[in-house]
Amino acid sequence: MRNEQIWVEPVGAVIVARIRGKPTAEMLRECERRVLELARDTQQIRVLYDALELEAPEMELVLLQRQLDSQKKDNLGSASLRTAILVPNTRIAYLARIAFGHAGEANYRVFYNDFAAALGWLEERP
Repeated sequence: MRNEQIWVEPVGAVIVARIRGKPTAEMLRECERRVLELARDTQQIRVLYDALELEAPEMELVLLQRQLDSQKKDNLGSASLRTAILVPNTRIAYLARIAFGHAGEANYRVFYNDFAAALGWLEERP
């Protein structure tokens, strides 16, 4: 059964993962499973997390995302994902930095309501 609050699809050379509403641990796990599956299948290393319609998660979910992101990197081996996180406000941005920030800002960047800038950064050569 597909969760309508999660949408993960390749769009050109980028994997777009969109999460809407109040996240749950199950939603985060499903989203990361799909991102990992697509990264393996398509050999894409660019991921855009669209959190524009995401409600601020509880801290335990932020830490779960951090763990899932770390596991995803371990599963991909030498392939390092370049990750853009699209956020609607500073609260979600702060939580995203906690969830994804351990990898270093060379591999991820947070964008405020600017889809075009996020895609542009993803398409740049690292």
